[in-house]
Amino acid sequence: MSTPKNADLLIIGGGMVGASLACALKEKPIKIVIVEAVPLHSQNQPSYDDRAIALAYGSQRIFQGMGLWPQMAPRATPIKKIHISDKGHFGITRLDSEKEGVEALGQVIAGRDIGNVLAEQLASQENVELLTPAKLSDIRYVEGAVEADISQGEQTVTIKAKLMVAADGGNSSVRQLLGIASDRQAYGQTAIIANITPGRPHNNVAYERFTDSGPLALLPMSDQRCSLVWTQWQQDVDEVMGLDDAEFLARLQARFGYRLGALKQVGKRAAYPLCLMQSKEQIRPRLAIIGNAAHAIHPIAGQGFNLGIRDVSALAECVSDALASGQDIGDLAVLQRYAEWRTQDHSEVIRFTDGLVHLFSNADPLAAFGRNVGLTLMEKLPPLKRLLGRQAMGLRGRQPRLNRGLSL
Repeated sequence: MSTPKNADLLIIGGGMVGASLACALKEKPIKIVIVEAVPLHSQNQPSYDDRAIALAYGSQRIFQGMGLWPQMAPRATPIKKIHISDKGHFGITRLDSEKEGVEALGQVIAGRDIGNVLAEQLASQENVELLTPAKLSDIRYVEGAVEADISQGEQTVTIKAKLMVAADGGNSSVRQLLGIASDRQAYGQTAIIANITPGRPHNNVAYERFTDSGPLALLPMSDQRCSLVWTQWQQDVDEVMGLDDAEFLARLQARFGYRLGALKQVGKRAAYPLCLMQSKEQIRPRLAIIGNAAHAIHPIAGQGFNLGIRDVSALAECVSDALASGQDIGDLAVLQRYAEWRTQDHSEVIRFTDGLVHLFSNADPLAAFGRNVGLTLMEKLPPLKRLLGRQAMGLRGRQPRLNRGLSL
């Protein structure tokens, strides 16, 4: 076996979460190696595709703290208002950026645009080495480090690192190789994703509408388009995906209504099965599991990527503080600080999104009445709406430096 290459931080997974962690640590005196199966600019890179990402206000500030928001901002569309409703029922709640005291509640930006900014930053970082296309094939613990065998074509490279971070998605190879179990709950639902052109200007309003066929969101985008996330019951997906464009728009119009006028055009559709997944371990000595490798949630309320980028913010601060105090970045005490920091946010977001799915998927008349009373109370009681607004913007709990728009 060849002599291992040394690194301080080994990131398995170079998608948006893994790449963001490396970018957050750009000025730190550490050597970072990123292993990614698909070249970052490839059309097959799943994290960098054309799906729209609803960046919460707090996530925007994280990228601001990294110094990357100025490059992303021209490609983003601000969310000024959020309109929440339940089809066929009386409950409505509205959030407004002016009332929350912010310029925008969030930003809508294509995953590919985020990915391009991250890739450009990584290419300029002297402390990053990117191995792609490459795959993790084995993991070993050795004294004071972790070793990983990385396959690149016919060759295998061994990386010896103080800390390994699993940022390799819901089917994490790190979790599989280390035998780390996860709790999974299939929702029996699939998200259909597409871009829609409405008949009226969206005026920077994001719509979240709960319907008998599942929740749907229309998010404001550039060129007066909207990004659609439409949840369907699994048994209906093939039929809906098989509709021609006119039939698809008619079906969607019947569920959404005419707040945006007649829906005029739909782009390419894609379907993604949905589940709730949570890794049973978030850390081990010399290992942290972040992003979708640690938790996959329903897209209702657009919390998924935002939860992952908050993992990045907290872990980057823990690593930065350890470096400043001369600690080993892979020491369990350092990683326990990270895990304790993130536990509450993970639990609250999972309870929030999972609760919404079950509440708004229940056709029982009493449940429908109760949830619409809740929406109405939320609209009428400012303290409740304030809590919802802070949840939507990712501002609950203790905020790391990056979350406050500050550099590490």
